[in-house]
Amino acid sequence: MKATTAALIAPYRTFLRLPDVPAMIACAWLSRMPIGMNGLSMLLFLRETLGNFKLAGTIGGAFFVSMAVAAPVMGRTIDRIGPRWPLMISGIVHPICLIALFVAALNGASYGALIAIAIFAGLFTPPVTILTRTTWRHRFSDEQARKMAYTIDSVMIEINFTFGPLLVATIAATWGARMAMIVMIAISIAAVAIFIASPILKYWKTEPPVERHMLGPLTDLRLVALFGLTFGLTFGFGLMEVGYPAYATSLGLVAFGGVLMAINSLGSAVGGFVYGALHLKAPLERQFSVALVLMGLPLFVHGLVDQNVLFALIAFTAGLAIAPALTAQTLLVTRIAPARYATEAFTWSSTFIVTGLGIGMAAGGTLSETVHPKSPFIVAGAVVTLMSLLSLMMPRSDDQNAKH
Repeated sequence: MKATTAALIAPYRTFLRLPDVPAMIACAWLSRMPIGMNGLSMLLFLRETLGNFKLAGTIGGAFFVSMAVAAPVMGRTIDRIGPRWPLMISGIVHPICLIALFVAALNGASYGALIAIAIFAGLFTPPVTILTRTTWRHRFSDEQARKMAYTIDSVMIEINFTFGPLLVATIAATWGARMAMIVMIAISIAAVAIFIASPILKYWKTEPPVERHMLGPLTDLRLVALFGLTFGLTFGFGLMEVGYPAYATSLGLVAFGGVLMAINSLGSAVGGFVYGALHLKAPLERQFSVALVLMGLPLFVHGLVDQNVLFALIAFTAGLAIAPALTAQTLLVTRIAPARYATEAFTWSSTFIVTGLGIGMAAGGTLSETVHPKSPFIVAGAVVTLMSLLSLMMPRSDDQNAKH
């Protein structure tokens, strides 16, 4: 057992000794704290203010979909002029919009007005995650080093999704959903400042100007197929984002929803840690397919379980394959996308991720209010399992042709 653990830890020790890597990881984690807090804090605050999950989930969905729509434009802009101006502008406008949403909801603004403000907040979301992932590509040309970087990156995101919901749930249970929203806004303001001050941007490489197709990386049908599968996967994530708090609320245990989300993310972090240290011989596409299967099956089991401890255990199990699936997906984007479209490819990936998440949240809110609190899990299991079957048709990419 000790030998196995040591073997898993050894590659991470070597990787973490590389220049600036620990600081890059720490700053990226701190800068992405809002991503673990946005969804739940907004959902709980709007649900408390508006009275139901359907309206709250739809507004949250609009926020994420607008974020997705803006991402490719942001990516193309960053590829052309660099990251600093987009970071600074979005770092100012985004929190202003969140404050406006908070004030408008408290003052009884119309549903349409709240949707509009949420859309503007999403359009100007700081591109911290995209810049971090693109910079890892610039920092390392070796695919195994990239795998380690993206694995740690995925695990750190899951730690964000573990700590963030717990923090939101604790604040909401102690001081109320309004205070949870206020804390999230404050952290969003600090996040961009931390990122700009970090060593991450010094590894940024601006590609020389070249002729670009209007569709950018979407001219590659392999990427389009991958992004379609990504949409289905994250649609399932969106259903889960609403499913856990909706189920907990149906039990009269609002804070338990944040605990379940944190447990699910903890499972993802554990799965990602193990996956990153493994040297698997299976093609990357098949690794992606297996991860989807392992995630889809436990989702169905949520519908069969009522005991709280067992339900939490299933939530942990369902999370085990999330980080491996996202790491494999990121490596496939890195392998397929040309260097001139590096940032734009990741922003298109983010578009499909966030669109799936947003539409999944909206669907989850409707299902939990009109069908059953557990119905989002059943639908999520069906969708993710379907994606696993469709992923088997993906052609194998060639390591030799990976574009650095």
